[in-house]
Amino acid sequence: MPKYNFDEMIERRDTDSIKWSKRLLKEQFGSEDSVPMWIADMDFKAAPPIIDAIVARAKHGVFGYGHPSEEFLKAAVDWQRRRNDWIVEKEWILFTPGIIPALNFILETFCNPGDKVIIQSPVYYPFANIINNNGCHISNNGLVRNAGKYEMNFPELEELARDSRAKVMILCSPHNPVGRVWTEEELKRVGEICINNNVLVVTDEIHSDLIYPPHRHIPFAKLSDEFGMNSIICTSPSKTFNLAGLQLSNIIVPNERLRKELDHKISTVDIDPGSFATVAQIAAYNHGEEWLEQLLLYLKKNLDFIDQFVREQMPRVGMTKPEATYLAWLDFSDYGLAPIELQELMQRKAKVAMDDGFIFGVGGEQFQRINFACPRPMLKKAMERIAESLKTL
Repeated sequence: MPKYNFDEMIERRDTDSIKWSKRLLKEQFGSEDSVPMWIADMDFKAAPPIIDAIVARAKHGVFGYGHPSEEFLKAAVDWQRRRNDWIVEKEWILFTPGIIPALNFILETFCNPGDKVIIQSPVYYPFANIINNNGCHISNNGLVRNAGKYEMNFPELEELARDSRAKVMILCSPHNPVGRVWTEEELKRVGEICINNNVLVVTDEIHSDLIYPPHRHIPFAKLSDEFGMNSIICTSPSKTFNLAGLQLSNIIVPNERLRKELDHKISTVDIDPGSFATVAQIAAYNHGEEWLEQLLLYLKKNLDFIDQFVREQMPRVGMTKPEATYLAWLDFSDYGLAPIELQELMQRKAKVAMDDGFIFGVGGEQFQRINFACPRPMLKKAMERIAESLKTL
């Protein structure tokens, strides 16, 4: 018998939730009655040990400046050792209030305006915004879809990396939105290409705990000391434990020179973790593993539900089951709709708020990304609305 009730519907309206904001649903998706399946947070309560730790901290009543304590750092170190068999030194960890701020700091530190940053579209859309906002240029090594499975285009990656202006590659591992868990062989080829061409590898590993068997996540820096010295690994408990609103991430930098340079940049804005972020991470990493294992089982059943529903009720819609994340990448290309027409269909007729594929860059134009980290009745409602809207075509 499952210990945690992931079927429980939690009322999130009027809680300052971006995902459930009536105003944002109306402004961005056309109706406040849309089923919100977009931004990547979960509609589940956090693990009880996390809630208990935050409540206890709140009852203390004093919320002064915080810092990454020994216990906070040790929790992250122990988590990587247990989950990924990766030995991380606590001195390697830098705190930032989320991975997006971290990526900004990284580009500000290691790139100059006019430099090129390699990404692999369709990919998490803030990457492009960060690159452009820092005066850099996107160098797109687009993923190749082969029989429904996404793969890297290594010959093109080698060509792009040879450009002397290419300074950084942002690797999404596991990949958002296509759900790939990169193999050891794939990661090694990336690492070798980037080292041979003096390109720094920055990996966004925020979804690395949300993996479906038999796949397994391999931290990029774990592959070899040489790769570790040429990489910055971005991690966080936020996706794993639904803590995005607490603004915390652990940026792991094995290379002392790179770490000192990045730490200097971060220190210019004087960032420290908040009172609730520290106790939440400690509780999550030290006492949240049982909850996570049951969450993964529930998410897998949600994923199986989508897969069966698509095959039976929407056979013209394509979906390659993700190997990780709680995000499914639905392919509507068989309908021949322009991106704006697909957007209109989902928003105005289906009234399901998903992320439009085109915002993820080249290759996403005929897709929609749906967040299935929600109670199954809510997922069923959304899928039924999508299916009904397609009948009008």
